[in-house]
Amino acid sequence: MATKIAVGRKVPDFSLPATGGTTWRLSKDAAGAPLVIYFYPKDMTSGCTRESQDFRDLYARFRRAGVQVVGISRDSIKSHEKFREKERLPFPLLSDEEEKVCRMFDVIREKNMYGRKVMGIERSTFLIDRDGVLRREWRKVKVDGHAEEVLEAAKSL
Repeated sequence: MATKIAVGRKVPDFSLPATGGTTWRLSKDAAGAPLVIYFYPKDMTSGCTRESQDFRDLYARFRRAGVQVVGISRDSIKSHEKFREKERLPFPLLSDEEEKVCRMFDVIREKNMYGRKVMGIERSTFLIDRDGVLRREWRKVKVDGHAEEVLEAAKSL
């Protein structure tokens, strides 16, 4: 898992526990379809809730474009299940408590929380084409308008 991803290169296969009591695997669950992966810091926080709601609200348009969506954070599956149910998210949330996939996508960053330095997920989104090649990445994401921008990019694949 030490391989870092790069635009224009195939994303290495990975699997993570997912909501619904399953294990989600890139090579199986996203085979032959474009995929949006959004990494977010924490379930039930204001920015992450708004971002997830935006992807939820545009989900039918992503699906019409043939694009799948998954969200990933370091939260537990139990936390993800509550968050997914509360926000009625129609796509799976994946739990990366060991940060393996977070590190592969290089989204763990030093952050400043109330004056303390902590390591956490930098809000980031990745667009992978139907052949498993990374086509776009958004780092240091600002929530407003982001899901729409990702949808437009995904429709161009």
